[in-house]
Amino acid sequence: MFKKVLIANRGEIARRIIRTCKRLGIETVAVYSEADAEALHVKEATEAYCIGKPPVAQSYLNIARILEVAKESGAEAVHPGYGLLSENASFAEACEQAGLTFIGPSAGVIASMGSKLEARKTMKAAGVPIVEGVETAVKDAEEALQIAAGIGYPVMLKASAGGGGIGMQLVESEKDLTQAFEGNQKRAASFFGEGTMYLERFIAEAHHIEVQIIVDTHGTIVPLFERECSIQRRNQKVVEEAPSPFISAATRQKMLDASVKAVEHIGYVNAGTIEYLVDDEQNFYFLEMNTRLQVEHPVTEEITGVDLVEAQLIVASGGKLGFTRETINQNGHAIEVRIYAENPTNFFPSPGTISKLALPTGDGVRNECGVYEGGAVTPFYDPMISKLIVWGETREVACERLIKALEAFVIEGIQTNIPMLLKTVSHEAFLAGNTTTKFVEHYYLSQLQK
Repeated sequence: MFKKVLIANRGEIARRIIRTCKRLGIETVAVYSEADAEALHVKEATEAYCIGKPPVAQSYLNIARILEVAKESGAEAVHPGYGLLSENASFAEACEQAGLTFIGPSAGVIASMGSKLEARKTMKAAGVPIVEGVETAVKDAEEALQIAAGIGYPVMLKASAGGGGIGMQLVESEKDLTQAFEGNQKRAASFFGEGTMYLERFIAEAHHIEVQIIVDTHGTIVPLFERECSIQRRNQKVVEEAPSPFISAATRQKMLDASVKAVEHIGYVNAGTIEYLVDDEQNFYFLEMNTRLQVEHPVTEEITGVDLVEAQLIVASGGKLGFTRETINQNGHAIEVRIYAENPTNFFPSPGTISKLALPTGDGVRNECGVYEGGAVTPFYDPMISKLIVWGETREVACERLIKALEAFVIEGIQTNIPMLLKTVSHEAFLAGNTTTKFVEHYYLSQLQK
């Protein structure tokens, strides 16, 4: 096992990784921008180094400076967390060239899954179902119109690079496609450095369901069941749960089998997630693969008892997983909500100083929080500041605990999406397990407009 690990991230995920490393006796190296000098992950790590000014391009995305700190601190490995450099193939390769272990898959695998178009081709070759669409880049709006006419409206216009819903738009008709194509292409180029676009058939009332996989270097492949992540705002997840309340046992088995086939085909190692869209008849289609630890990994940990960060460290150090697909069982139900510093009606970020903070406690309640009372939420980073996770013997118990915990959550000085989350998880449709990707639009935004 490693003696010292550098964490190339910030906020709650950096704290999460530090916690497991401490339990395993591993020293940790935190990196931080000038804006994060007083951040909790900086205080909790064994040692910490400033890597630049607040903008991510000058700090958390500064590969040269991060590698410099790794060398200076004597770190043996780098954990990228999620977001930032976690799916950057160039960073993974730079770590390898610097003699550091990148805690994740190889640079080649990251690159192959980083392009959604290439990933579609790869998964099709692996025998995994994909949504009807194209496997080549759409050159311009004129070609997009021709392709969409063949698929039939509505269609999903998507950027091949990046994620987080950026460069993605539902297009209902021909008259909207030209403007949508040009706008999303520019946005994708601005965020990801390239504006490659493609089209897929739109699946109405879909469920967004993903399978967590962990693979070691000794041939052990373990699918750690599925997570339902359908409740989203701006194509970004806000509520995740495990297991899915929608799919049948037979569909679950098929999805797990397809996911094992996928990782075998690409030679995947470490933790990763295969994401699917599932229609109302439980047909599932490959959406994308996240070659990293997911924001929502705690719900999988709660129902399996597996510490996924520990599993990542074991795999990256060449060790064997201490469990197999046959020995892992689901236990109970877990739900996670993402708490954002944002206006709950228009979802705009709400930076500021937190004047009061009290996290909920109780049976089955877990908090993964990156902020503290008196601390500032700056405009430089993603506005997700905390995650609330609950576990219960049944989904009904988990829902009851979640509602009580959200009601007990105190955060003042900034706006948060807690009011939106409470309305969501208290809604009869959510309690009944009817959680499609249109949930927020149908049951939350529509009520605000009345």
